[in-house]
Amino acid sequence: MTASELLAHARTHMQRLAELPVGVRPQTPDAAYEVQTQVIPQLLAHFGGSAIGYKIACTNEIAQRQLSVDSPFFGRLLSATTQDSPARIRSSQYFMRVMEAEFAFKMARDLPPASEPYTREQVADAVEGVMAGIEVVDSRFDSWTTVGTPSLIADNACHAAWIRGPLVRDWRGIDLAAQKVRLIINGQLKDEGSGAAVLGHPLNALTWLTNALNARGLGLRAGDFITTGVTTDIYLAGPGDRVTADFGSVGVVELTIE
Repeated sequence: MTASELLAHARTHMQRLAELPVGVRPQTPDAAYEVQTQVIPQLLAHFGGSAIGYKIACTNEIAQRQLSVDSPFFGRLLSATTQDSPARIRSSQYFMRVMEAEFAFKMARDLPPASEPYTREQVADAVEGVMAGIEVVDSRFDSWTTVGTPSLIADNACHAAWIRGPLVRDWRGIDLAAQKVRLIINGQLKDEGSGAAVLGHPLNALTWLTNALNARGLGLRAGDFITTGVTTDIYLAGPGDRVTADFGSVGVVELTIE
């Protein structure tokens, strides 16, 4: 089986992998993104729906230390694994259920491939709005912290599900870097962070993604959603947990684990 077939099978059959076989294991980010590109159609064929945007991983120093990586990477968001808040998910559908409170954007217009990198101002001008969100991170690998960045990228950047809050269109007056984020578990404050945790500002993360796609001849499209990375420490949820991410004026997202 190819790397993409192994990863798609592991996801759809809930069978974990120790690692990808050496003969098909991607060794570079470029090779890993090619595998990821092959995984997505297989997931869509199984779950239905469409790709609706991107998730950015490892924009936070905590996440980078945990996974021993020194730069962000990205994966795809899927409509079949996206829910509006408040939401419920079944514990049995995931190996890890890592909860990440993340700012997200929706694009108002295309940012197509260009000859020069996009500036943060150009990217901001293409944004329709911002929203609160919880990304559920999962991995098809037994030891996701040791398999290496290419394998994580190939595994759709460890994305499992996304819970989104309402879209805030009047967002420019909000200091997203300073905006506090509270991760609340079963009614008790677990951790606090802010938008500054993701490359200094969520727009910096969005700009990074825009230019990372641009370097590969790709672009963002109007209607795309983009999650920008975890703003607090992560939480490994279990059955019965009620997870709340409070982003103040940006909104609140709630998720119950069944």
